[in-house]
Amino acid sequence: MKTYGTIGFPLTHSFSRQYFTEKIEREGIPDSVYYSFPLTTIEEFPAFLKNTPSLQGLAVTIPYKEKVLTYVTRLSEEVKQIGAANCIKVRGNELTAYNTDIIGFEKSFVKNLKPGNQKALVLGTGGASKAVQYVLKKLGIDFFIVSRNENEGQQYIQYRQISANIINDCKIIINATPLGMSPEENTCPDLPYHLLTPDHYLFDLVYKPPKTLFLQKGEQRGATIKNGFEMLILQAEENWTRWNTD
Repeated sequence: MKTYGTIGFPLTHSFSRQYFTEKIEREGIPDSVYYSFPLTTIEEFPAFLKNTPSLQGLAVTIPYKEKVLTYVTRLSEEVKQIGAANCIKVRGNELTAYNTDIIGFEKSFVKNLKPGNQKALVLGTGGASKAVQYVLKKLGIDFFIVSRNENEGQQYIQYRQISANIINDCKIIINATPLGMSPEENTCPDLPYHLLTPDHYLFDLVYKPPKTLFLQKGEQRGATIKNGFEMLILQAEENWTRWNTD
């Protein structure tokens, strides 16, 4: 039996178990199962590996995309640059970390990109944000990273510093935080939404609910909006390919 799964905590929002279970059944993939593995701390990871000898691959989600790197044996070149992984291929004691968020995000994001959208606000500083930053650099799009914390460093700005000029300059706004994710649907990043225009493009990595408060507020101002569902499907399929390629 080949075992696949998702690690993170909590996993109440995780889509992967249903998606891959249906994929396994639909495609008639033999001797394969997919589970959710809610690890309360990353320190549980070595014991989990030891107790799951049939493991072939893992999806990694909040809050372990960065912390898990301590426990893997090999990093892909992208992971070395990004410092975060969402995919691990397991072959016995050999654990290889990949970042397929960058593939899913880029393919989904560029479909709605308008000419002249050359500056962005990236909300959040975690593993998902790092994947977004990697793709924006690749596309030649300048960006500010927005943090709730006052002490993040020079390359970050705080929400209170987002002025009318910044909103006017940054026609792309990407939410790489969990704000607005079910069951906290009534939350959203603290932005001056009244300054948004139809020239803006709001992309939310959150996929549940399909239209977060962040996206609703953008839509009310005529902005182009997109959620993270397509990105999720794209990276999930890329994960499956990595897990099953030797």
